[in-house]
Amino acid sequence: MSLPRSLAANPRLTTWLSFDTSGIVSVRVGKVELGQGIATAMASIAAFELDVAIERVRMVPASTSAGPNEGTTAGSMSVQESGASLRQVCAEARAVLVAAAATKLDADVSVVNGTLTTPGGESVTYWDLDTTTLLDRDADGLAQPKAPERVASPARIDLPDKVFGRPRYVHDLRLPDQLYGRVVRLPTVGAVLTAVDESVVESLPDVRVVRDGSFLGVVAAREEVAVKAALRLAAAAEWERPVPLPDEAALPDWVRTEAAESSTVHEVSGESDGVIAEHRATYSRPYIAHASIAPSCGVAQWTGESVQVWSHSQGVHALRGAIAQALSMPLADVSVQHVEGAGCYGHNPADDAAFDAVLLARAMPGRPVQVVWSRADELGAGPFGPAMVADLTASLDESGRVVSWRHDTFSQGHTARPGYAGTPGLLAGASIEGGAPLVPASDPGLPSGGSLRNSVPIYDFPVQQVVSHRSFAVAPRASAMRSLGAHLNVFAIESFMDELALRAGTDPLVFRLAQLSDPRARAVLERAAELASWGSWTGGDSTGHGIAMARYKGLGAYCAVVAEVSAVDSVRVRRLVIVVDVGRVVSLDGVVNQLEGGAIQATSWTVLEQVRFSPEQVTSTDWETYPILRFSEVPDVAVDVLDHPDQPSLGAGECAQGPTAAAIGNAVRNALGVSVRKLPLTPDNILAALE
Repeated sequence: MSLPRSLAANPRLTTWLSFDTSGIVSVRVGKVELGQGIATAMASIAAFELDVAIERVRMVPASTSAGPNEGTTAGSMSVQESGASLRQVCAEARAVLVAAAATKLDADVSVVNGTLTTPGGESVTYWDLDTTTLLDRDADGLAQPKAPERVASPARIDLPDKVFGRPRYVHDLRLPDQLYGRVVRLPTVGAVLTAVDESVVESLPDVRVVRDGSFLGVVAAREEVAVKAALRLAAAAEWERPVPLPDEAALPDWVRTEAAESSTVHEVSGESDGVIAEHRATYSRPYIAHASIAPSCGVAQWTGESVQVWSHSQGVHALRGAIAQALSMPLADVSVQHVEGAGCYGHNPADDAAFDAVLLARAMPGRPVQVVWSRADELGAGPFGPAMVADLTASLDESGRVVSWRHDTFSQGHTARPGYAGTPGLLAGASIEGGAPLVPASDPGLPSGGSLRNSVPIYDFPVQQVVSHRSFAVAPRASAMRSLGAHLNVFAIESFMDELALRAGTDPLVFRLAQLSDPRARAVLERAAELASWGSWTGGDSTGHGIAMARYKGLGAYCAVVAEVSAVDSVRVRRLVIVVDVGRVVSLDGVVNQLEGGAIQATSWTVLEQVRFSPEQVTSTDWETYPILRFSEVPDVAVDVLDHPDQPSLGAGECAQGPTAAAIGNAVRNALGVSVRKLPLTPDNILAALE
């Protein structure tokens, strides 16, 4: 049996498990808790395979010092990859320990909550055995994980601390002799600091100004003093600004004209006879911010030539490598420990905040320095989900079926995480003396894709062509945002399907099913229509309903959404019905939570969110200028999970983004009789579509 990918890369069983505390199983995985509940899901897998109570499982936070290197926690891959690996690790560990106990007791044994007992009643526990020696071996793939059982979802192990406000986040860290730092942010990527009057902070107590090239920051004994000092320095700084940011009013045109590399990435050459009509449409979205409720934070402490970092990064090993590269220091001299922080939805500024702390702490040897970004920094200087444009062209035959399909995607790359394109990729790393400048974001190719994610249609069109037009712009700064290009691509495809159904005079659900042979895709679509009473919808009074579906990345979870909206003064999403097929379910509550959260965030993106900017800088730097969905605006969300315990687990975290956006757009069309193809669906964009 071949090993799961993560386990093949980290085969030593003791890398993942240890029994060094009596009655406790310590589990180490490379994926990190971002608020998505992955720690609970992994603990559940370990408890099930080892036959111990989940209360006996202690999830050890990811660290570069111990545990497997599983890359970045992203792309809805944690349960799919790390979960499969941990399941196999625990199955093999259980088999080894059962065999050792049977030898020791000279009889077969059964396992209950970590105790191995013979038919005669003799017993030992896992912790009575020499587990360190027994598990010091590589996985061989011979042990079979247990057959799945449907059990109640375990309670989230991370929530009690969060609900009761107990210290758990990196923001809560208070180390001995800790100092506080703040950084004066560049007005835009590539700006150069030409002058600053440092005397403006001389009257403040215990303030140290740290300047390295265009990197400018302060360290103080008290946090509020550091904040005040940074504000004074910002007012006293002078900058040379690079090329202006694009004209916000003409953003889709700018995205097109910035395109520098075009290539056909998918093609199906079949028969397209009987064409009677060709239809074209263009869809677009603006830049989107991560907009976490809490801003990013990092802590660092230098000891001699080595530095210890505490961060809520999604990839502690990548961050470690980027820090070492940026400062030209040995990798062994950098350690990164994950500590939970604000939930992120891709590449947010967590890594940048950590490197800010590293630079400031370097000026204060031996003392830890904590850096917390401001709200304005978080919304204005963090990486954005890039603006995108999609041109779609399709031909219909006499029966109303699609006989040819072309999809052109225009976008920057979607990946600028630490270490991308061979560079450190850290914001402050580009500002320090001799630092490597930020370069255009990378863009993973299909099948998973970056800008091209979900650009290949799931439908049975005989002729298909997908063309990529990648931009190499560096500013605005673009990187990974939840679902990457799938958000705009699914919005475009599923909106276009509705428009084609209208052209063919066919119900949108019937139109889709007539050209969809994948049985699991059909199942989620039909179930969503059933639960939403699609066929008996009455509508009226500027209300509408819409349907959409996709298989995430073309190889992940299946998700169908029906949206109900009202569109009077603005779009109000009243109800979302979501049906998903994620294969084998590890935690039903966890899946439902992920779908609910993803759909609500996608609703916010679709009706409200857009980064605003002037030629000089980003201007949407608070909740007034970058509004997100309020609690009073959250729609009713109903989630139904189709049960496929015989299928591999598929990630749930990002599959709802695209279908939710498209279902809302289609509902607006149903309500108003107009196709609004430019996101977000604000009154201004609706009015422009009506005109």
